[in-house]
Formats: sequence, structure tokens, C-alpha cells
Amino acid sequence: MQVTVIQRILGILLSLFSLTQLPPLFIAWWSNESSQSAFLFSFIIILVIGFVLWFPVRNMRKELRLRDGFVIVVLFWAVLGLTGAAPLVLAEQPHLSLTDAAFESLSGLTTTGATVITGIDHLPRSVLFYRQELQWLGGMGIIVLAVAILPILGIGGMQLYKAETPGPLKDSKLTPRITETAKALWYIYLSMTIICAALYWIAGMSLFDAIAHSFSTISTGGFSTHDLSIGYFDNSLVESIAVVFMVIAGANFTLHFLAWQDTSVQHYLGDSEFKAYLAILSALCTFTVLYLFIKGTYTDQLPPVSDGIFQTVSIATTTGFTTTRYHLWPDLLPVLLLFSSFIGACAGSTGGGLKVIRVLLLFRQGLREIKRLIHPNAIITIKINNKPVQERIINAIWGFFATYIIVFALLLLLLMSTGLDQPTAFSAIAACMNNLGPGLGNVSEHYGDISNMAKWLLCFAMLLGRLEIFTLLVLFTPTFWRN
Repeated sequence: MQVTVIQRILGILLSLFSLTQLPPLFIAWWSNESSQSAFLFSFIIILVIGFVLWFPVRNMRKELRLRDGFVIVVLFWAVLGLTGAAPLVLAEQPHLSLTDAAFESLSGLTTTGATVITGIDHLPRSVLFYRQELQWLGGMGIIVLAVAILPILGIGGMQLYKAETPGPLKDSKLTPRITETAKALWYIYLSMTIICAALYWIAGMSLFDAIAHSFSTISTGGFSTHDLSIGYFDNSLVESIAVVFMVIAGANFTLHFLAWQDTSVQHYLGDSEFKAYLAILSALCTFTVLYLFIKGTYTDQLPPVSDGIFQTVSIATTTGFTTTRYHLWPDLLPVLLLFSSFIGACAGSTGGGLKVIRVLLLFRQGLREIKRLIHPNAIITIKINNKPVQERIINAIWGFFATYIIVFALLLLLLMSTGLDQPTAFSAIAACMNNLGPGLGNVSEHYGDISNMAKWLLCFAMLLGRLEIFTLLVLFTPTFWRN
């Protein structure tokens, strides 16, 4: 373990992260808000911490090892969660406790979208923008952004990329150089954000709301500048735009890159995961709309369609926007939608959950085992995009799934030990591990009323979900720390 190299990189990354305090600081100054000092002090504090870490080891230039990459990724997200909480603690509004501020900050950076704040409409614009900014940066991964910058500083980034990139197929790169890969991802991400913001603005949002919600839409984060979320606008065009971009953001960004590079949609049409992703969303939307009609939940004809499709896409892609109090929908619907977040979005997207590719491979592995019962000696190959999948990947996915279930069960029991009832604890863990946000029961509206211990457990669950479990858990194994 190269401690000095890790310290140097962490110092540089924190110094870069301090710059995120400047846009809300400018908004606070422009609007003459009292939060100016909070963001100014936060900028200074984070910059000083970064400088203090970097300066003593500034000349330690060595190539990163894989283990160093894991440590940096985990440390960076953990430290970001704490330092990113600074303005939320210092500001007069919302003036959160350290626990609540860390929860809100981590929820933003991990694109979970769970909040402890009520009265969001009355917060200063600078604070509202900061929450959305955290989600936008976390959406594609601050580490990936850093990979595009660090080579300029003499630091290689492939190890960081492998530790950070979501999904089981991490070895493929969009371009020969990792720096160009990171830049390509961010160009696409930025372009999608700009287009989404422009369409929101044209549809009737204010410019501020359009930019803010484009941040949380493309990141599939779910934070809003209003307590009623997207429902505040009561605008079917806004909801339609949100649905389209949530679906796009939930797709693999590799496909977006290839489609842009070749100016062809053929890559989407030929991708097994993307087709399964659309099939799952279509089936869920159809079932939800029909069930709402059958149960007579709405008296008008249009709301079951618009609300049903919007909420299904929002939850299945782990975005977490709301237009209605879906947790009050009849019978199995709220739980069904919560379960859809376990599948989540595609690998290589900004969404959470197990990822569609893993669920698809688990399903095909199950079918293969059934066929083997009938034909014990048959050699049956699992294929994705008409290419055989290595057994190593299948085994890794089974290991991931088993670990996910065990960790979920342990966290559920720990959360129930803090006094939460079973439905609330189950939905809270599901919402945080899958980076969804809104849960059921006592956390359907916000997480402000649960205990501090429960919030810290959920913070850990958010990190597990964002780093896809193994990246974090590997640090708790003795093998990792052996030379």
C-alpha cells in the first residue's frame, strides 16, 4: 500500500472538490443571501484540508496499483460526504446537524435522492443549487471526471476507473486511452444535461428550475427544488420530458457513445441489456396503468396513464422523482415499484440497483440449470449480444448477488434494532442500497424523523450501492491488507 501516493491524490481531489463551493457561492452573492459565508468558509476549509494532505507528499509520483485505486475511491467518497456537508451545517438555512448534513451530502453524491429536509421550497437558491450540483457530479462519478484531469498532474487513472465504473463488464474501454474515455463520457453527460435543461425551460420551467432538474434527471438522482418534486409543476410536457431523459440516463453510456460516434441507433437495437431494459420498463408501466384503472384509483382517464408511467420509470431507473403520493396506491403496487428498483438501470449508466445485465445473466443462468436437469451432458453457453459470456463473469455475478442479499439482510436487522418497523426498515435499506431515495412507511416523505444511528447505517448503505458493494467490502478483508 502506497500511503503517500494515496495521500497526495486525495489531497488533489479534495482541492478540486473545493471548487464546487464556488457556483453556489456566486448564486448566494448574486441573490444577496445569508448563505454566502457558509459557502465561502466551506470552500476555504475543504481547500485547506486538501492542501495540507497534498503539500508534504507533493513530490511522491508513482504509478497507482489496483489496491491503491480501491482505497482512494472509498476514501474519496467517504471524505466527500463529510466535507460536502460543511455548507449545510454552516448555513442558517437549513442549518443541519452533522449527521443530517452528512446524510444529505452523501445522498446527493451517491445520487440516492433521500432527504432529511422539509420545507425545500423555502431554502435559499444557493443551497437548492448545491444539492442539485452534488447529484450531477456524483451521477457519472467524480472519480471519472478526475481521471480526465489527473494525467495532467502526472497521475495514471486506469485503476481508479476500474474501481469506480458500475457494472460487471469493466474491462472494455470506449477509447484506447482511459483519459479519452473519461472525457468522452463527460462530453455526452454534459450534452444530455444541456439538452434536458433547454427542453425543461421551453416546457415552462423557470431557467433556474430547468437547470436544477436537468442535473438530477440526467444523474437519476431525484433531488428537486420543491417539496412536491416534479408534481409541483403540474405540467404533462415536463413529465414527458423527464420520462424520456430518465430512460436515456438509465441506459449504458457506452451505447450513447457508440451511437454518437457512428451516428446510428443500431447499437441500441443489437444490445441484449438495452432490449431487456426497455422490455422491463414497458411491462411494469403497462401493469401499473392497468392496475390503477381496474382499482379505480383515479376518476379521470389521463392521470392513471401519466402518473403510472412517470412513477414506474422514475422508480425503476432509481431516479426517485414523484408526481403523486404513490406509496398510497392500492395493494401491491408500491411494493412492486420498490422491487423494480432492485433491478435498476443498465450497467454503465447513472442509475442504481443490481443492474439489468446482472439480472438478465442470472435469469439465463437459471434457465440453463433447468435445461441441464433435462440434458445433463449438454454444453450450454450463455450469450449476450450473440457472444458467449465467460464463466468467470457468471460466477462473479452469483457472488455479487449472494453478497448483496447477505448485506441487505444484515443491514435490515441492524436498522430494525434502532426502532424502525419492518416495512419502513426494509424500504429504507432498499431505497438507499439501490440509490432510489423515497421509501415506504415512515420514510415515504423524508428521512428526517429516524434516529441518527439509522441515518449512519443508511449512509453506509448508500456507499455500498454507489460503489457496488465489493469496492467497499474488499477493504474489510484481511487479504486486501496483506503484502
